[in-house]
Amino acid sequence: MKKNILSFFILACLLITSCQKDENNPFLITAAQVGKLKKDIKINQLDSLYKEDSLVKQISGPMQLRATDEIKVFEKGGVELLNLEPAQEFDSTSTIGYIRVLDPRFKTKAGLNSASTFKDIVENYKISRIENTISSAVVFIDEINAYITIDKKELPSSLRYDTDTKIRSSQIPDDAKFKYFMIYWD
Repeated sequence: MKKNILSFFILACLLITSCQKDENNPFLITAAQVGKLKKDIKINQLDSLYKEDSLVKQISGPMQLRATDEIKVFEKGGVELLNLEPAQEFDSTSTIGYIRVLDPRFKTKAGLNSASTFKDIVENYKISRIENTISSAVVFIDEINAYITIDKKELPSSLRYDTDTKIRSSQIPDDAKFKYFMIYWD
């Protein structure tokens, strides 16, 4: 009986430790976390969260064609890590709506990152849907609140100039690279 209790206690400690380790991983991507960012973080909290890094806020104005604010997160050495867009434009109390993952050190538990290929998606996740746009195939992975954009240049020529055809995962080459790796929080 004592062995069972001891075994249970050790297993519980390991689980708690591994959960804390994941939560503190500065590059882990989950459905509610991208590195230091949690789903409920507010735009006005970013300066304190990234005090060791650099934030560049690009606010759209009347002369710019951009529709939203964009916040770029740079590592102290100048490496661009993430691009963030608030859920509510021009609201410092807004949460983050979209995160473009740029640095390949940010990865999911299964290893999916911005330098991955389509094969990595197929082997580790259930694809929710694929949308056909003018220049890209957009692959949605609801399990991690992500969508991956693959340039149509990576697809067979029969799919490159057609926006009406439904693209199936079997038509996307395993070695197709990501154009954008986006996390969305609503």
